Amino acid sequence: MAKSDRTQNVYMALGGVMASGSLVFLWLACTAPSGRLGLTAAAGLFPMAAALYGGRAAGYLCWAAASLLGFFMLPDKGVALLFLTFLGLYPVVKGRIESLRRLGVEWGLKLSYFNLVLTLFWFIFQGLFLPSGPQWLKDSALLCYGVGNLIFVAYDLGLSQLIPRLSARLRRTRGR
Repeated sequence: MAKSDRTQNVYMALGGVMASGSLVFLWLACTAPSGRLGLTAAAGLFPMAAALYGGRAAGYLCWAAASLLGFFMLPDKGVALLFLTFLGLYPVVKGRIESLRRLGVEWGLKLSYFNLVLTLFWFIFQGLFLPSGPQWLKDSALLCYGVGNLIFVAYDLGLSQLIPRLSARLRRTRGR
């Protein structure tokens, strides 16, 4: 077996192992009485770690495998949908966006991505679960987007602090 074949197999295995880590956290998010959003966000760290260690392809493989298995295995499909559309994918997409090295464009793309996902959730959630919901909920869209964007910026900045630390740890591990 050639060295590149072995390396490819290692990265595929890495994607699978990291996907199982994501699934554990997604399962906890489904069963925990609170902290659902936090646990789903923590599940998104596994695709990010896979991307840092094995490249973007390993990160996308981890995200895709965990998302697909999540829809089949998780009792709460909302958690699986949130992971699929945002919290599992965004940490990997963030690396791609930040490779542009143009801060204004990066933030524009990040906020656009977040607001697109939030809009999809807003209309899907209201259309499926609250077709005749209370008026105050329909009137609170501006508040939801405002607070949501503030929380997203904090989340992104937190990931930006975590990525170099995790990357340094992975480099030390890889060197052994």
